[in-house]
Amino acid sequence: MTIRWTEDLNTGIEVIDRQHMRIADYINELEHIHQKNDRVVTGRVLDELMDYTLSHFAFEESLQEEAGYEYLRPHQKVHELFTRRINQYLNRYRLGDDVAGEIHGLLRTWLVSHIKHDDADYVAAVRDNMLAILAEKQRSKHEGWLSRFFR
Repeated sequence: MTIRWTEDLNTGIEVIDRQHMRIADYINELEHIHQKNDRVVTGRVLDELMDYTLSHFAFEESLQEEAGYEYLRPHQKVHELFTRRINQYLNRYRLGDDVAGEIHGLLRTWLVSHIKHDDADYVAAVRDNMLAILAEKQRSKHEGWLSRFFR
């Protein structure tokens, strides 16, 4: 079943939402390719999906760390456990098992659940931190102009 992006999947942090949408695109692509039974292309998409997801996890965790998100370590643990589980499937796939359908089902379910529950928990902290950084930059910009004006 294809992931259809709906408003309830948006976190409100545009860069994160775009990354989540890209992961959903990979998952949908995996479904389409699996139906064609093309192991080579399926393997390529699985590898690309894992690479992209790992970079997304790292980015997401860096935002949480910068924001001082108190549940960063448990969130990282969720990412680690998920990565370990997917790598087990990938190893089976590389050994010749036809697990692409299983992986697709797991990814589809996990992504939606993770966004709605785990990611929703950190959104306020990260968004507040981003707004504070923007406000500080704006304040610094204006203070620089004012101090130059009065010199």
